[in-house]
Amino acid sequence: MWPLYAAGFTTAFGAHGIAANLGGHSDDAVTSLLVLGGLLALYDGAEVVLKPLFGTLADRIGARPVLLGGLVAFAVASAAYVVADSPGWLWAARLGQGAAASAFSPSASALVARLNPAAKHGRAFGSYGFHKSIGYTLGPLLGGLLVWAGGLRLLFTVLAVLGVAVALWAALAVPRVPPLPKRRQTVLDLGRRLADPAFLRPTAALAAATAALSVGVGFLPVSGAAAGLGTVATGAAVSVLAACAAVVQPRAGRALDAGRLTARTGLTAGLLTTAAGLAAAMLPGLAGVLAAAALIGTGTGLITPLGFASLAAATPAERLGQTMGSAELGRELGDAGGPLLVAAVASLATLTYGYAALALLLAAGPALALAARAVRTDDRRVQRDG
Repeated sequence: MWPLYAAGFTTAFGAHGIAANLGGHSDDAVTSLLVLGGLLALYDGAEVVLKPLFGTLADRIGARPVLLGGLVAFAVASAAYVVADSPGWLWAARLGQGAAASAFSPSASALVARLNPAAKHGRAFGSYGFHKSIGYTLGPLLGGLLVWAGGLRLLFTVLAVLGVAVALWAALAVPRVPPLPKRRQTVLDLGRRLADPAFLRPTAALAAATAALSVGVGFLPVSGAAAGLGTVATGAAVSVLAACAAVVQPRAGRALDAGRLTARTGLTAGLLTTAAGLAAAMLPGLAGVLAAAALIGTGTGLITPLGFASLAAATPAERLGQTMGSAELGRELGDAGGPLLVAAVASLATLTYGYAALALLLAAGPALALAARAVRTDDRRVQRDG
C-alpha cells in the first residue's frame, strides 16, 4: 500500500507545490495574472477531461499499468521543463503533469479498493487521504523553499525524481491485479449507474468538501489580511486546516470499519461541520479564521475517506476505475466551483456573503435529506396506523 500512498502524495505535492509558487516569479515566464490563471487552470483542466477516461482504461487493461504509465509520464513532463527552461515548455510541462496525474490518481484509488477487503476500505482510504493531505500541506512550503534555492527548474527536477522513484517503487511492490471480466456496458447503463444515489450522494459530498477546502485555502488568507493579520498567522491558519484534515481521515476510516460510524451519518456530520466552518469564517479576526480552518479541515477529513469507501462498496470490482475517475471529476468540479461561487458573490456583496452562500449550499444537502427521511417516516406511520 505504501507506493499507492506515495502516488497520492505525489499528485497533491505536484498540484500545490507548483501552484503556490508560480506567482511572483516573472523571470520564469509568469508575467501577469492572466498567465498565472492559465497555468493554474491547465493542471485541473486536464484532470477534469481525462480522469474518467483513464479510470475506464484502468478497468480495461488493469489499474497497475495505468498507475505506472502515469507516474512515468509525470516524471517526463516535469523533466521537459528542466531541460528546455522556456516559457512554452512551462505550459507544456504543466499540461503534461495534469494529464499524467489524471492517469495515476484514479488508478491508485482503484488499487486501494482492490487490494483491501471491504471491511478495511475505511482505514485504507483514510490512510490514502492522509498522505494526500500531507502533500497538500507540504507542497507550498517545500515548493517555496525549492524555488527560493534554485527557481522553478529545481522544483520541477525534484518532481521528476519523485515521479521516477514512486514509479520504480510501485513496479517492485504493487502486485499485478488483472482486470476482471465484465458485462458489456452501454452508454445508457453508464448513465444509470452514475445517476444512482449510491454514486451521486458520496460524489456530491466529495465535491462539496473539495469546494470548501479550496475556498479555505484560497480565501482565509484574504480574510486574515483584511483583519490586519500577517502572512505568518494566515499561513498558520491554512496549515491548521490541512493538519486537521490529515489527522481526521485515518480516524474516520477506522471508525467506519469498526462499525462505530456509518457512511451516511459521517457524510452528514462532515457536511454540517464544514458548513459551520464556512459560517465561522464570517467572524472577524484571528478567532474566526482559526475556527474556520479547524472546522473545514475536520469536516473534509470526515467526508473524504467515507465518500470513497462508500463508492467502493457500491461499485462492482470490475468498474472501480471508471467510478473513481468519475468521482474524481466531481471533486475537480467542486475544486473549481467553490472558489468561483464565493468570488462571484463576494464581487456583488462582500466576502462574508460569499462564505455564507457556500455554507448554505453545503448545509442544504443534509437538511433536505433529513426532511425527506422525516416525510418517509411519517408516511410509514400513517400507513401502519391506517
